Amino acid sequence: MKYVKDDIAEILVSEEEIDRITTRIAKEIDEDYKGEDKKLVLVCILKGSLVFMGDLMKKITVPVEIDCMKASSYGVGTESSGQINITLDLLRPDIKECDILIVEDIVDSGITLTHLTKYLLMKGAKSVKTCTFLDKPSRRRVEITPDYCGVEIPDEFVVGYGLDYAEMYRALPFVGVLKPEVYTK
Repeated sequence: MKYVKDDIAEILVSEEEIDRITTRIAKEIDEDYKGEDKKLVLVCILKGSLVFMGDLMKKITVPVEIDCMKASSYGVGTESSGQINITLDLLRPDIKECDILIVEDIVDSGITLTHLTKYLLMKGAKSVKTCTFLDKPSRRRVEITPDYCGVEIPDEFVVGYGLDYAEMYRALPFVGVLKPEVYTK
């Protein structure tokens, strides 16, 4: 029997590091969003950000609401198509009162996050900030710096902690580099 862990070349971010990162980011968010005039809404970008947002929201102490969107610039494979496809939109009648924090698993090309930020502001959000667990600035195709960032990683194909390849590996409790022979077959 083959196990998904056998497809991992190395662990980049351990479970312990994940805990430290989510704790640090939650404290930063608490500091920035304290105050009675804030209506913080975490918007999880499905599916990859689900695990990160679950851990993060448990550590945030200011009042927070959650919502989800599904958007991607990826088609089949490992490269961005450059086209944004929103398949689950944010439909809130109170959007003008919302301080939205987009929660992403990874910022690679930056295309999706840039598009979603502009899109939500255009829909009337009071404010929009961005949060990512992983940042891969070496792959940027647009100029964007997330407001909250977990850890910068090298240009490797990573999986685990919500990130997938062909819908596999999301349940791994760490972020690991996928062996190239897995996705170049």
